[in-house]
Amino acid sequence: MMSGLGDVVKGAAQIAQAMGVTLKYATRRPVTLEYPEEPMAVFPRYRGQHMLRRYDNGLERCIGCCLCEAACPTGAILVEAAENDPGNPRSPGERYAKTYEVNLLRCVFCGDCEIACPTEAIVLTQSVPMPQRNRANFILTQDVLLEPKDANLVIRPDS
Repeated sequence: MMSGLGDVVKGAAQIAQAMGVTLKYATRRPVTLEYPEEPMAVFPRYRGQHMLRRYDNGLERCIGCCLCEAACPTGAILVEAAENDPGNPRSPGERYAKTYEVNLLRCVFCGDCEIACPTEAIVLTQSVPMPQRNRANFILTQDVLLEPKDANLVIRPDS
């Protein structure tokens, strides 16, 4: 009989303790963030989604040398180069990237592609890759990489 009453008191104390934790966090601001509607704070050295850059005259910086593809430890980058048309060049070199794709499912965001690029064409921005429901949407094509969307980000002070 005494152990039954002791168990009830012990159980009530545990429920009260759990309700205390619930009430403690119920009054705080939620930890979740409604990104991209709300700005996300990232650190200055954060490496996010890739971007292909252009020169000021509109020519693509990528010359199709495939060094980024060779430097990628996971094989996430695919580059197919083609010869430039002298009358209507896409890049200042003899070749350009006919196909440039980045597979975000393989990428480890190490930045080796950025370091290997001689023309600084590929850079890792601070944009956060968005979640997708379709695996094909994780492969960023050249059109997407050349025209990145603006990210709603705030740079945190470096600590």
